[in-house]
Amino acid sequence: MAPILEVRDLAVRFGGVVALDRVSFKVDEGQVVGLIGPNGAGKTTLFNIITRVYRPAAGTVVVDGKPVEKMAPHEVVRNGVARTFQNLALFRSMTVLDNVLVGDHIRTRSGWLEASVPLPWALSAEAASRKRALETLEFVGLSNLASHPVAVLPFGTQKRVELARALVSRPRLLLLDEPAGGISHEEVDGIARLLRRVHTELGMTMLLVEHHMGFVMGISDRVVVLDFGKKIAEGSPSEVQRNPVVIEAYLGAA
Repeated sequence: MAPILEVRDLAVRFGGVVALDRVSFKVDEGQVVGLIGPNGAGKTTLFNIITRVYRPAAGTVVVDGKPVEKMAPHEVVRNGVARTFQNLALFRSMTVLDNVLVGDHIRTRSGWLEASVPLPWALSAEAASRKRALETLEFVGLSNLASHPVAVLPFGTQKRVELARALVSRPRLLLLDEPAGGISHEEVDGIARLLRRVHTELGMTMLLVEHHMGFVMGISDRVVVLDFGKKIAEGSPSEVQRNPVVIEAYLGAA
């Protein structure tokens, strides 16, 4: 199976601090890959390189055969990459539906300005976008909240809204930054079930950063482990859990 994401000898420095130190791994199409490591290991930095928030000091990231350093951030999105954030990045004054529509408009050629012009093609495009957004809200179990302002919703529900916004454009690669962070045990189980459906029913490739070990080990095909910016292990969940270097650096010795 061809890799949809390749990280090659990636190095990132902030002043004298090495955030990533020659990290390499790949994500094959259709896989769920977990990215774990202690706080400050470089996980979110890597997501920011993939989405062109930061530039690497060395190395490259290739998405679907194309190096991302040659793309603008919006081009990365249009090449099939979507992302959720560790700290929610929703428009809190807008409704649930409008937040999801933003995710669709970013990906499609028809933006807010074009959609506001009362021409037949623009109206048709906006209707199709709205249909996709409502279908996505149905998929994540939030169709009954479409008209609610995001700001009044519980944190766990807002996480589902952000996931819906990432899913609406049907990306080829979904980057999930701590999808189980800050939510209750019951909500963690619900998010795990939902992401399994995203994988099996939508066939979506996923790279996820997560501290909840039961969650990441239960959903991932492979796990990559970072520590102080270096890759210290990679393998199946069972292999990683048995790796003594990982146990010492992250999981904790028995």
